[in-house]
Amino acid sequence: MISPVEIKKQALRWWKPLLQSYILEEPFFPKSIDRIGKVKSGHITARFEMLLAEIEELYRYSKNQTGKGYLVQTAGRNFRRTGSHELPDAIVFETIDDYIYFIGYKKEWSIFLENYSTIMNITPRLKDWALNNCLWLTDKDIGWNDVLKVCQYFIETPRPDLYLRQLPIEIHTKFIEENNALIQSLLDFLIPDHIRSLTQKRFAERFFLKYDEPLIRMRFLEENQQANFKFRDISIPLSDFEKLELLAKNVLIAENKMNFLTLPLMHSTVAIWSGGGFNIAYLKNADWLLNKKIIYWGDIDEHGFQILHQLRTYHPHAKSVMMDRTTYETFNIYAVSGSRNKSQNLNLLTKDENDLFQYLKTLDSNNRLEQEKISQVYADNCLKSAVGTS
Repeated sequence: MISPVEIKKQALRWWKPLLQSYILEEPFFPKSIDRIGKVKSGHITARFEMLLAEIEELYRYSKNQTGKGYLVQTAGRNFRRTGSHELPDAIVFETIDDYIYFIGYKKEWSIFLENYSTIMNITPRLKDWALNNCLWLTDKDIGWNDVLKVCQYFIETPRPDLYLRQLPIEIHTKFIEENNALIQSLLDFLIPDHIRSLTQKRFAERFFLKYDEPLIRMRFLEENQQANFKFRDISIPLSDFEKLELLAKNVLIAENKMNFLTLPLMHSTVAIWSGGGFNIAYLKNADWLLNKKIIYWGDIDEHGFQILHQLRTYHPHAKSVMMDRTTYETFNIYAVSGSRNKSQNLNLLTKDENDLFQYLKTLDSNNRLEQEKISQVYADNCLKSAVGTS
């Protein structure tokens, strides 16, 4: 026989469908549980006292006795040995009030009704969003009036190009940050044509706001290639970097900052440091690099080759320097054990690069040669050769 605990477990599964039926203005009650564990003849004779206790427990919390909650419906049953008995046959919630009382969600229901009314009064086009996200409407800590102020602002100004703190909305300065996930979900629904990138998770970047951009550092390795810049060593925001127009023919990308800082003067060459490692991704949308000779200098290790592979997904013409077997064998007394890379097939590596990558994966140790372990004289000669100067 079903117990009150099991009834509540089943009833709670109806909570979200109930909210959705309210939004759709569809009837939801009465709602019944028919599979309650029907009594068999053997139960009457073998476990009669236990059966009576289960039925008594079932009635104790029922509408039949308390006036609210679930109703126990009965049906007459005839058994060959014991005759006729009136036994529980189904559990029914007749009204929404019965249901809310039994599951103990009176406050949540009240909050839902209030929040849904607020949303429909201010931004009725959110009805479909509310249908799919109805549980948000039961959260007592969400200030929906302020949330909808934010939504209304972005509807009217979908690409603000301001910092979050600059938005002319009458809310406290951290409100959007504190309600980021909710507001993002709402704006995805309301202004789908004004999302910078569906894969971008950061709110400011996703919705055309200004943000603290990564800085790309550059060194101009020949004075007459500085174009309009008055400084040899500068850092600029990523968005400005992506729009650059430089005279330099060669672009040298160094993974290690100190190696970047100690690069020699070279003809028609600008050096770039994007923060090291997989921050190479910052160069993805710099289309001006497509017309430059790109030379990448990274560590000789499994991750270094993965970074080189990643760079070529954006700029397939990039070449590597000092990431070869000769360099590794020349300085392998300085090699150390490095972290492993699960990647097996980096198909944008050249044959020689891939051979070295696979060789490093076979080593039990000494599978990492860092850039800074290569002598300055050796590095200068290789770099000048790579860009075509001596």
